[in-house]
Amino acid sequence: MNRYSVITEKNPREIVLLRGSGCKWRKCSFCDYHLDFSCDEEENFQLNKKELAKVKGTYGNLETINSGSFCDLDEQTVEEILRICGQRHIKRLHIECHWQDRHSLAEIRQRFAGAGVEVIVKMGVETFDAAFRDDVLLKGMEHAKPREIARFADEVCLLFGLTGQTERSMRGDIETGLAYFRRVCVNLMTENSTPIKPDRQVMTVFEKQIYPQYRDNERVDILLENTDFGVGGE
Repeated sequence: MNRYSVITEKNPREIVLLRGSGCKWRKCSFCDYHLDFSCDEEENFQLNKKELAKVKGTYGNLETINSGSFCDLDEQTVEEILRICGQRHIKRLHIECHWQDRHSLAEIRQRFAGAGVEVIVKMGVETFDAAFRDDVLLKGMEHAKPREIARFADEVCLLFGLTGQTERSMRGDIETGLAYFRRVCVNLMTENSTPIKPDRQVMTVFEKQIYPQYRDNERVDILLENTDFGVGGE
């Protein structure tokens, strides 16, 4: 599995896929990313330290993802991220957070701000259709509205290619994301071990009707494959 990459286009940054204790929610009906975890903190730290050593600070902009929330990382890893940010002159750190862990963010932001690093939080909402998101995808976001989500998150991830989605709903999700958040990251559903499968017809609608309109938008990242950022895979 590749865990380090450099994104040279939209919002240039380095990105590192770290490993933590795993998403505590683990109920999303479409997701098996949480399988990338270990309860052995020392083992996680050694893996994470090796990957963080690859960070050069080229853009002063680093994204860390860990198949869960930032708060699932061990303390040694967090300290290493702080050290790397200082040593490589990184001023912006993008992290992930599940809605259920949102109350951990204030402390994390404050901790990094003390080192001169702005924390930018990305949250997977998948869609702003709250009923579909929480009753079908089981995101556990308590039917929160965009304005409430924006109190905690700076950026959002959307998931397209699911049965029931339409051109109108997908376009609406992107426009809502752009209205309330700094950036939007669109992911197309990739077949995995869950019962939720990609809908080829919906994906075709996205690729023909939605993708051409937003592919050059500097505030919209689009991952046609879940490895398009250069990390992940087998």
